[in-house]
Amino acid sequence: MGAASGHFGGFARLAGEDFHASSTLTRERLGWTPSGRGLLAELAAGDYPS
Repeated sequence: MGAASGHFGGFARLAGEDFHASSTLTRERLGWTPSGRGLLAELAAGDYPS
């Protein structure tokens, strides 16, 4: 991580960590419900700008 640390400074350590993420709080606080295809289906279909 030497080169990354030199370039990104303290952010390199943070970016290298493994954080658990969940949409639970967003759903609860904002009443958000995802719609449409999921990420893997989008990637498989190639429906994204290059």
